[in-house]
Amino acid sequence: MAYGTVNADVIQTSTSGGILGAGDASLMKNRIINGAMVISQRYGTTSTILSATGYSLDRWNAFVGDGGSGIRYSFQQVSTAPTGFSNSILITTTTSGTSNASDRYFIQQSVEGFNFADCGWGTADAKTVTISFWVRSSLTGTFGGALGNENQDRGYPFTYTISSANTWEYKSITVAGDTTGTWTGATNGTGVKLYLNIATGSTRTGAAGSWSANYYTNATGSVNLGQTASATINWTAIQLEVGSSATGFEYVNYQTSLANCQRYYYRVNATSAYTAYGHGWNTSTSVGLVIIKHPVRMRVQPTSVDYSTLSSTVLGVSESTVSSIAISNDPSGYNGTDSTGITTSGSGMTTGFMTLTAKNSTSSYLGFSAEL
Repeated sequence: MAYGTVNADVIQTSTSGGILGAGDASLMKNRIINGAMVISQRYGTTSTILSATGYSLDRWNAFVGDGGSGIRYSFQQVSTAPTGFSNSILITTTTSGTSNASDRYFIQQSVEGFNFADCGWGTADAKTVTISFWVRSSLTGTFGGALGNENQDRGYPFTYTISSANTWEYKSITVAGDTTGTWTGATNGTGVKLYLNIATGSTRTGAAGSWSANYYTNATGSVNLGQTASATINWTAIQLEVGSSATGFEYVNYQTSLANCQRYYYRVNATSAYTAYGHGWNTSTSVGLVIIKHPVRMRVQPTSVDYSTLSSTVLGVSESTVSSIAISNDPSGYNGTDSTGITTSGSGMTTGFMTLTAKNSTSSYLGFSAEL
């Protein structure tokens, strides 16, 4: 049999607006997870205000560093998006004020070292990267953000301009790789941090366009959304890729995007009033143990667990309310990145084999966090 040459199809790099295809079609071109804002396990589409730092849409840390100004903002997954996309994150100023020097309000994603080590930052071979995204705001002017390292002693502030209010605009920023400083290599630590500013004071704000030995999350002269009541900004299609120019956004199928997020956090929501989360045993009338198998291998052993409206059910008939749960410290070896043991506490439990279930509620859930 004769063997000939097979011509592989080539996905053309998109041009205007950057919304077509997957650019050079490389694997993991985009180092950002959930850049299209399609996964929101914790809050769904609910508008939420955080009084302290926490996660918003998956992988996006909503930072609240209040230096006394009292500024607050809400976040929400919305269906407002540019052509080719389904969702964006909407930030709205709910309490406005004048930023103090130590104020820090931003959304941020920490990219795992395993997913960034090839960029070689901290060496003479540091690669240039380009950040691109679609943005829409009720305000116009110069906006800011930054890249930084895990030690928070290297920072590269950048700016971009929004020209028209309430209009989607495509932006890209090219950043020469940092040849100095300490950067995490191929580990499960933080390889690089991307900050998108909301309202940051002068302490964490620096001149745009160069690296410095500072913890900067914003660029000097950028718009402060916190000073304007009901100001809004949306972001979507956020991409961080190697190279000196932006290419088309790397679309990821929904299941892959969800699994990527579940490495850091996953939540099982009740699909019925008595959804079963896992099985274990009640060792007494007040304490039980359940081993939960994770849907994907997590970054590290989960560091926290969140939940709502749970029951311990024995033989399907003896139901007791679970008042609290915690990650077990039992040394039996079932705690790790693939499974986690959780201790359930309550009163009036029946000893023996049990099932951890929703307690007659479809709003019940069980979640695990291994965030960076």
